[in-house]
Amino acid sequence: MPTDAADIVQALRDAGLIGAGEPLLEPLTGGVSCDVWKLDTAAGPIVVKRPLAQLRVAAEWTAPVERGQSEVRWLRRAREVEPSIVPKVVAELSVGHAFAMEFLPDCPVWKDELVAGRVDVDFAARVGSGIVAVHKATANNSTDRDDFPNDEMFRALRVDPFLIHVAERDPELAPALRALAEDLMSRKIALVHGDVSPKNILVSGDNPVFIDAECAVYGDPAFDLAFCVTHLLLKSVWLDNEKLRHAAAAMVNAYRAKIDWEAPDELLQRAGRLTGALLLARVEGKSPASYLTAADHKKIVRAQARALILDPSPIDELVTEWKRTFA
Repeated sequence: MPTDAADIVQALRDAGLIGAGEPLLEPLTGGVSCDVWKLDTAAGPIVVKRPLAQLRVAAEWTAPVERGQSEVRWLRRAREVEPSIVPKVVAELSVGHAFAMEFLPDCPVWKDELVAGRVDVDFAARVGSGIVAVHKATANNSTDRDDFPNDEMFRALRVDPFLIHVAERDPELAPALRALAEDLMSRKIALVHGDVSPKNILVSGDNPVFIDAECAVYGDPAFDLAFCVTHLLLKSVWLDNEKLRHAAAAMVNAYRAKIDWEAPDELLQRAGRLTGALLLARVEGKSPASYLTAADHKKIVRAQARALILDPSPIDELVTEWKRTFA
């Protein structure tokens, strides 16, 4: 057992999830913001998460650990919308804002599928449908807005490291990025997951399962669409795979088809502006995409992202025009 997990073990006992014996906490890897373990219990396997105050990145990047509670609230609210798209929360623990949720066996991480070349365009469309279902169910809902007063956490985890960090180092783009940050923080439209990335989506048969919602906030739903599309476009450059752009297009189309709380074109325009900024942030921000190690890849992303920030396009047009390689 990891020495720093003794308090977690006691909290699991207090919650009645394990007995007095010595449990085997199996560390799970892949994230920068939490300690994550798998644990076999008498009732079946579970996953235990504990948020970190200092994220595991090279730059100084701190965030409130209370985000663990926000993730639990998002998971429970999303489960009310569509039970199949999230794991069940088993218990909230008494230390470190940690919690336990069910472990889903035989559900590969979508990122791993994409990296292996298994790009299912129809699955990408279902990801878009899953994202929009939560947005649609929570749009203009005062109860959801009151339940997620997480502006400061969202600022610490998304706005400052992705937008403001770049603005402080790029005088030419600073006005546009700061205006984008202000606009993003001002919009209170629907419940936002905040980290819709292929690494946070499990493949359960034909259906996506969303995890890692610690950035959840009541804000602009365009952010979730932009965030996931950004990852697909980055990987299209890294893997030189045109099908990833098609997957991004399918996601956008499926999402757009179910927007009914505002004019779709307005949301797609905001998502396009955000995508340009997020693309640049994955090269220049506090959390650069670790797989973009080739200089040419960074140049391709940087050039297109800067152009998109200065002259934004709606996200559907942006995806259509995205280039994987130098012309």
